[in-house]
Amino acid sequence: MAPVEGSQQRNSFPRTRLEADLILLLVAALWGSAFAAQRAAAARGEVLFFNGVRYLLGASLILPILLGRRARFVRLPLKAWLGAGLAGLVMFSAVAFQQYGLQFTSAANAGFITSLYVMMIPFLLAIFYRKPPRALIWVSSLMATMGMFLLSTEGSLSISLGDRWVLLGALMWAFHVLIIDRITHQLDLSFLAVTQASVCGGLSLVSGLWFEGATLRDLNGIWWAVIWTAVASIALGFSLQPLGQRVAPPADAAILLSMESVFAAVFGWLILRESLTPVQLLGCALMFLAVVLVQTSPKPKATLG
Repeated sequence: MAPVEGSQQRNSFPRTRLEADLILLLVAALWGSAFAAQRAAAARGEVLFFNGVRYLLGASLILPILLGRRARFVRLPLKAWLGAGLAGLVMFSAVAFQQYGLQFTSAANAGFITSLYVMMIPFLLAIFYRKPPRALIWVSSLMATMGMFLLSTEGSLSISLGDRWVLLGALMWAFHVLIIDRITHQLDLSFLAVTQASVCGGLSLVSGLWFEGATLRDLNGIWWAVIWTAVASIALGFSLQPLGQRVAPPADAAILLSMESVFAAVFGWLILRESLTPVQLLGCALMFLAVVLVQTSPKPKATLG
């Protein structure tokens, strides 16, 4: 996930850079751990239904915060609701592609490949907003491409089916970041989190019921994955991220949140006993370095809109 800008508030936690950095590191760990849980759930096949239940549960956990600010969000213009709804629609596509791909690839692969959305954003900006990527972006993109090739193929000439689906999901996450950038300045973050998670969860649940014929019984044995991803990744992750970024410098946030992919590999090994070959580890290192370079390099002052 990309850093979300937030204003610093006096006399509020976190108060120090160290506290903020620790919060963001925790967020990266929570998001990274979700890949292992999602991988375990993907083996059951109810991709859409699983996403629907966990996102609606996650939204319900954030809802009390939003209800406490009822006077602020009930007067939001229709444009704000439509923007948050569009973000939820794109999120639905992103998590669907990602979860489907996890049926055929590892948590580590999914974590590192998903992080490539950072590399895609400058090129989408070039296409839609005529902002050519800087030289460092081209270098980082080449590194990331080489890294994904080594991670997914181990030096062969074919990319696995699962990795291709996850890569498509990463593209949707890149679009999601662009949408958030356009609407976040006019929305309460809790409203945005609840609305987009609800739209994503609702679409996933309906699609799961229609296309998969799934029921709650199909989640027997993987409820731990549903609850963990809802609580850790969605409710806590999306709530703590802006809290940490009130104080943490942008460079700190970029590096620490990029650790999500590393934690995905760690939890994949701890929970699922997944392992990476030396060639795959080299690919992970190249991808991680590329993502960090992009996020910590000087940014142009122009915004998306």
